[in-house]
Amino acid sequence: MLRVISRKVLFDKAYRYPDARTALQVWLATVKEADWKCLEDIQRQFPAADMVGPLAVFNVKGNSYRLIVRMVFRTRKIYVKEFLTHAEYGKERWKKWL
Repeated sequence: MLRVISRKVLFDKAYRYPDARTALQVWLATVKEADWKCLEDIQRQFPAADMVGPLAVFNVKGNSYRLIVRMVFRTRKIYVKEFLTHAEYGKERWKKWL
């Protein structure tokens, strides 16, 4: 089981986009049951996920949003960093977390 730090931050960031709420709830439920140890493990459940350094980038609600988290496989923790629209993601401001 992985621990998401912080679920509150995740939903606070996504508050502006109520159409993404169900997709985020599914992502969170999946993560709680996951046993990910590497990118390949993540991609078994989320094939479009990718790693950029220590950050995992998930497509949410098709290609509408991006969820960016810091993966710490060793301690089994996921730190929520950003929740962005596709357009916001394209501006690459999220790379400050690298």
